[in-house]
Amino acid sequence: MEAADFVVIGAGIAGASVAFELAAHGRVVVVEREAVPGYHTTGRSAAVFTEAYESDDVRSLTRASRPFLEHPPEGFTDVPILTPLPVMFIAREDQLRLLEEELGRSARLLQRIETSEAIELCPVLDPDYLAGALLESGAMSIDVHALHQGFLRGLRRRGGQVRSNAEVTGLHHDTAWTVETADGTIQTPVVVNASGAWADQIAALAGVRPLGLTPLRRTAFTFQPPVDMSGQPMVIDVEESFYFKPDGVMLLASPCDETPMEPCDVRHEEIDVAIAIDRIQQATTMHIRHVKTAWAGLRTFAPDRKPVVGWDPEVPGFFWLVGQGGFGIMTSPAMAQTAAGLITETPEGVDATRLDPARFV
Repeated sequence: MEAADFVVIGAGIAGASVAFELAAHGRVVVVEREAVPGYHTTGRSAAVFTEAYESDDVRSLTRASRPFLEHPPEGFTDVPILTPLPVMFIAREDQLRLLEEELGRSARLLQRIETSEAIELCPVLDPDYLAGALLESGAMSIDVHALHQGFLRGLRRRGGQVRSNAEVTGLHHDTAWTVETADGTIQTPVVVNASGAWADQIAALAGVRPLGLTPLRRTAFTFQPPVDMSGQPMVIDVEESFYFKPDGVMLLASPCDETPMEPCDVRHEEIDVAIAIDRIQQATTMHIRHVKTAWAGLRTFAPDRKPVVGWDPEVPGFFWLVGQGGFGIMTSPAMAQTAAGLITETPEGVDATRLDPARFV
């Protein structure tokens, strides 16, 4: 039987990042059920770095992640992880109250702009639709592949291993954990459950009380804009009913759907693409006649939509790192540092008291 100091279940952004941090403290083995790490969620994400998103806990993690993303360790990646991508929140006349509420929540980050300036920044916006706009000029686009591969490459340089096609088939605890996988058995004192949509299933396999996580389907697609829109901001409806953003010479768009799903290799539904197209065409002068590519991914949330970072309160040696929803990539550096700090009892990351899984017991 093989031995490791830490076994991380899941090689998506959560598992890869915490494994990278833990590899500085001992031998790490990451076990991944798929042939390719990050297949279900990380590899399907169109991530944006924005501090004007979600709860205060998430915003704290986002702010704490920015230094790493702006200046990653030497040799981590050959390309910039962040590139400028301003985010514009737009509203119809009947949504102006929501726009004011958003400005009140994020006055430090957002600035009100005139509709004429909004149309100057994004000329395809329909002036008859647009009644108000806010701009987050400091938002960034994230190179998800560079970040994820940087964590995996750094993990291997520190002596860690990633086992693909290694679905966990058994988890048993005596004085230590025995982790049975399709690629062999490993004994370890610490299991880190970073398995995303499958995290409650992994917990049940280990005899640990599930948290009530919900995987939600999110649809995305690309299409050719009528003019070159590179360098223009990402546009988000203030109610998050759609967004579109430059993606090379294409536009990447979504209806911002959140359809509850069982953990699976999720596929998009044509109706969700059609809904997004209709919403975008109402808000702009664009006529979308052809979709180039479409896909869907799973974003997994805890019941209170906050991340879960901490030791299970009932079963020793079982650590939760789950529930990152739609913010897992931009918060991954701080989330990983915080998790590794709790596991190794070293002061790292942010205060995770309110993220402890004990809040669900």
